[in-house]
Amino acid sequence: MKTKIFTIVFLISLFSFSQNNSTLKTGDIIFQSMDCGPLCDAINQVTKGYKGNDFSHLGMVYIKNDSVYVLEAAGEAVKITPLNVFRKYTDKPMFVGRLKTKYQKFIPDAIQFTLEQVGMPYDKAYLYDNGAYYCSELIYDAFLHAVGKPFFKLEPMTFKAPHSKEYFDVWEDYYTQLNMEIPEGQLGCNPGGISTSNKLKIIGKLY
Repeated sequence: MKTKIFTIVFLISLFSFSQNNSTLKTGDIIFQSMDCGPLCDAINQVTKGYKGNDFSHLGMVYIKNDSVYVLEAAGEAVKITPLNVFRKYTDKPMFVGRLKTKYQKFIPDAIQFTLEQVGMPYDKAYLYDNGAYYCSELIYDAFLHAVGKPFFKLEPMTFKAPHSKEYFDVWEDYYTQLNMEIPEGQLGCNPGGISTSNKLKIIGKLY
């Protein structure tokens, strides 16, 4: 019985990260579920992540001089955010994805590309390749650049409620304020889709 309990505790410890973040590596991708109200709710209804989890944001780990940062597109621009600040975006456990071994050779170039984008504006229109970045678009382009061809997938985006021909009210209001048409069907990417990629493995949770 003691052996069984020890085994369970050991497995749990493997799948959870300690507070000193010693298991995180540069190039890891952190997925989180942010609470941004109706907008996040709409995103969650049409995108599904790893094992059905809802993810509305992601960032890539960057470790420099023993300090842990997250490279992300959020707020107004692409930026370098200390991990302890990134943690505060949500009170839910975050999931950590790591590229499979054969793909890890692409991480240095992906990191360098992302660092060069710091200061680029946030893509509030969610349009691919328009001179601005939303969170998953930044990671998509980082590995597109590093690999030299598409690495993660672009998929047609939808802003309509499931099993409906009607747009979510929140998206209609959002794009009205931007004075533009809803980009239904345009190619894009999202945190949930990247979390299910066969190019990476979810290795644990971060609290």
